[in-house]
Amino acid sequence: MVRNVHERRLRQSAATAGSLIDSLAGPADALWPSDRWPAMRFDRPLGVGARGGHGPIRYWIEEYEPGARIRFRFTAPAGFDGFHEYEAVPLKDEGCLFRHSMVMETRWPATLTYPLVFRHLHDALIEDSLDKAADRTGTFTERPQLWNRRVRLLRLLAALFPRAARPDPLTR
Repeated sequence: MVRNVHERRLRQSAATAGSLIDSLAGPADALWPSDRWPAMRFDRPLGVGARGGHGPIRYWIEEYEPGARIRFRFTAPAGFDGFHEYEAVPLKDEGCLFRHSMVMETRWPATLTYPLVFRHLHDALIEDSLDKAADRTGTFTERPQLWNRRVRLLRLLAALFPRAARPDPLTR
């Protein structure tokens, strides 16, 4: 079982932070770091049933509470059986906890590819996303994430050996 959680305490209310979730994959996406990673895209506006993904990762929107939470159910790559989600959790004192969770069982070939490749890229992407959320909500980030050697190497290898070109089903 994989349970991977990243959190950031934001100075803004959960409703304000939730608007970041609502902007996902839109023309003014304020959460996804598409300047550094493959863009998140869907076959239609955010809503339950919309299908899409980013790079080789594919999913559909399983649950969506506008302004609060969104859950994506994996459909690819092979062996990813689970979900990932963003949520804005109100805090009693002030601000909110902004959380990304991924919970999944891995099956072959993901029992090999997740720990060797995807985990490192996922962690870097989500930290970049949370840095963007902090920036967009005026929350000071003491030390924005720097990619480690493994992430830089994996990104270099991906650039040197791209998959065979094929049409993106979301642009047809």
